[in-house]
Amino acid sequence: MFSSADHQHMAQALRLAEKGLFGTSPNPRVGCVVARDGAMVGEGWHKRAGLPHAEVNALRAAGERARGATAYVTLEPCSHHGRTPPCADALIEAGVARVVAAMQDPNPLVAGQGLERLRAAGIRVESGLLEDAARELNIGFVSRMQRGRPWVRLKTASSLDGKTALANGVSQWITGPEARRDVHRLRACSCAVLTGIGTVLADDPQMNVRDVETPRQPLRIVLDSALRMPPQAKMLASGKTLIVTASNDRERMVRLEDAGAEILVLPGAGGRVDVAQLMQELAVREINELMVEAGCTLNGALLQAGVVDELVMYVAPVLLGDTARGLFALPELTDMAGRREVRMVDTRMVGKDSRVTARLVQTVAG
Repeated sequence: MFSSADHQHMAQALRLAEKGLFGTSPNPRVGCVVARDGAMVGEGWHKRAGLPHAEVNALRAAGERARGATAYVTLEPCSHHGRTPPCADALIEAGVARVVAAMQDPNPLVAGQGLERLRAAGIRVESGLLEDAARELNIGFVSRMQRGRPWVRLKTASSLDGKTALANGVSQWITGPEARRDVHRLRACSCAVLTGIGTVLADDPQMNVRDVETPRQPLRIVLDSALRMPPQAKMLASGKTLIVTASNDRERMVRLEDAGAEILVLPGAGGRVDVAQLMQELAVREINELMVEAGCTLNGALLQAGVVDELVMYVAPVLLGDTARGLFALPELTDMAGRREVRMVDTRMVGKDSRVTARLVQTVAG
């Protein structure tokens, strides 16, 4: 049974983990609090891949006061050598008497071994405190480890009547500046941002993070079945871009590679990109969270492929009318049994706009 003090310290560890929201990828976001006699004596969080983990930072802050103390950590301490030594060993060497972990590490290289190593050293070990919150914080990392694909978050911006652009393609701006700034925060949380060639040709977007401070930029990914990407596109001039195609046109590939792009050929049915295979490839590339910012055609294709996990929908208090462009290009339904169910997760105001977060109840893939 966890005490109120246990809850308090783990809640602080989760707040610390959130400090690494934009920078730890591909590693998980982890926070740690070291407490002794009811008082916190050290705290730390993982700031960036390759830098010391949360436990090491907290133990350094605690110093000798860590001996006989309790360490609260939001994820099971690692037990393997990666970019840094095992955190389980650091806790043992520091002489802590108890370790409370919010959740077990889904990484097969750890998966309970860290907790067992602590127990074998005579340390009292408990887990499961505020586990749901810890899992949400690392939902992409968990997805990659357990399902072999990233967590896919599809973002839309629409009018109250579900329209994303006028019939002539004009879409700037439906939502207000606060909503657009919030989108940049979501980009900063993501390992990669995906769009379609239609969006590139219509808007020539940069697809990078500009309105919030971040230690890294997400990988930009363009689905471009026929390699129509212009070599002079803005995103090619401002960072790493991966173009995923079904085409083997070597001449076009060379032009885009000379412009700074990486080309990945993943042909699927009907001359289109195999998006299910793409998700597996992104997991291999250590992409935890993938954000989709695209038009109705690609949005619909991803939903039909069953690879979308979450919808983040910004809704402006305006009406654009029946002829404006919609959110998702999906086949016509003739029976309500074919409708797609979502579970509402969060609804809030962002400036004058609403932000609705929902998760697909069932998906075909994963």
